[in-house]
Amino acid sequence: MINLVIMAKCLSSICAVNHVVRDDDFLSGIIAVPARRALEREKIDSLEKLSGYSEEEIMNLHGFGKNAMERLKNHMEERQVSFKN
Repeated sequence: MINLVIMAKCLSSICAVNHVVRDDDFLSGIIAVPARRALEREKIDSLEKLSGYSEEEIMNLHGFGKNAMERLKNHMEERQVSFKN
């Protein structure tokens, strides 16, 4: 019984350490996490940087699909930002 309590305490501290809450809100709530991670891998963290890419280049990123692209385009259009041609 004591071993279980000790193990539970150790596991809870591991979970607390490994669960990192990040403060990057770029496109949070706009596109799904896989699509945001795809942009993150390319170091795209602003609409300004995103506007330097073509729609095709973004669609070729692993984790990006038609739904994410449609939502992203709507978001960009509302902010008068567009992909490069």
